[in-house]
Amino acid sequence: MSSARPLNVAVIGAGPAGIYAADILSKSGLDVAIDLFEQLPAPYGLVRYGVAPDHPRIKQIIVALYKILQRGDIRLLGNVRVGRDITVADLNEHYDAVIFATGSDRDKPFNIPGADLPQVHGAADFVSWYDSHPDHPRQWPLQAKEIAVIGAGNVALDVARVLAKHADDMLTTEIAQNVYEGLSTNPVTDVHVFGRRGPAQMKFTPLELRELGKQPDVDVIVYEEDFDFDEGSQEAIRASNQTKQVVKTLTNYAMVEEHTASRRIHIHMFHSPSEIVADEDGNVAAIRTERTKLNGDGTVSGTGEFIETPVQAVYRAVGYFSSPIEGVPFDDNRGVIPNESGRVVDEAGVPITGLYTTGWVKRGPVGLIGSTKSDAQETIAMLVEDAQAGKLHATSEAVGHDAMINLLNERGVRYTEWHGWELLDEYEQKLGADFGEVVGGRGLRERVKVVSREAMIRISKGEDLGETDLIGQPGE
Repeated sequence: MSSARPLNVAVIGAGPAGIYAADILSKSGLDVAIDLFEQLPAPYGLVRYGVAPDHPRIKQIIVALYKILQRGDIRLLGNVRVGRDITVADLNEHYDAVIFATGSDRDKPFNIPGADLPQVHGAADFVSWYDSHPDHPRQWPLQAKEIAVIGAGNVALDVARVLAKHADDMLTTEIAQNVYEGLSTNPVTDVHVFGRRGPAQMKFTPLELRELGKQPDVDVIVYEEDFDFDEGSQEAIRASNQTKQVVKTLTNYAMVEEHTASRRIHIHMFHSPSEIVADEDGNVAAIRTERTKLNGDGTVSGTGEFIETPVQAVYRAVGYFSSPIEGVPFDDNRGVIPNESGRVVDEAGVPITGLYTTGWVKRGPVGLIGSTKSDAQETIAMLVEDAQAGKLHATSEAVGHDAMINLLNERGVRYTEWHGWELLDEYEQKLGADFGEVVGGRGLRERVKVVSREAMIRISKGEDLGETDLIGQPGE
């Protein structure tokens, strides 16, 4: 790399992992120029498309991410998909280094008998629907009165809460009209959340668990027989205030004797799903679970006692899984890009010069924002070390932002930029303000999401939307 120009780096994925990596790199002391690529027309990844819309506090993360991108030294290129619009070879040609921060966008495989029945859904798909992901269907089947949610983490609670919540209580959020109308027809009465282990092993955060009990006309039911603690459980409680708070909240729910709400969320612990039972027409009729018991160290084993709970739909919230990128090594079993401290490695475990990874696609879908930041710091440290050792070189003389813009224009890619996001952001906020007048006493909505990718692109480019309904209204 010539000393006359900056180090040109492409970051793939404009969620928290990619934005934090770009920010840390920009402050590393290197003379660096950073392009941030995003396959959607809008930034923020799972903070925009993976967090339940009734969690405004969590979405304040967007404020921090906005401030980073608003500076202008990290240049956003949206609506550009690696593997469709550009290749990894293109990136290697025009950038000295590439960081993959593409996150986890699909459900982890879940294989028990009946998992392929038509009323069995992945949590990631349901979340994409209610968060108005532009590449997912506008409609969602909501016919079941009794529903099972498999999982003991925050996504399971999000799914259970959105399923049980009355649609009108979502009117202060940013949900699109098609989502509101879908939830309005939901006949659900009971949502059953199943976790394999006990109170001290649940992966909920205390805030999420407490919020579950604050939904109007929704009771949370926890069963006294599901409380058991072995030495491993006691140690977990002693070691973590968060675990202690989760156990306390579950205990408080279990002590409530009267339940009068029209909808109920049941939290079942020590239940390991073993089969999804079909009726004679091939539709979901029940979920069969095996009771488990603690082994002493916080793990559980089956007891041989099986219980059937009548349900007509099942949502699996057993974790997210990353998708492979053409031209980049991928571990199909773990769902990650194989790496050593963020350096991408080949099948022999040898680092591939100039390729790095961070976030969930690096380590798997665990940890919150704090983990994402420390993850990015580790990866950027490796990149800086390699840059200072003179290892990083683009394969072409035409490098960086201008070269990539020329390539995108040549290929007719309708990319969006930061100014375009500001236009779309303003448009969505105006939709929210306009809708607030209708809601009356419920207060103004911060925004209403534009659902259609085409509409997002047109708004971002300042183009006329035309007469076509493109914002998630009825009939789209």
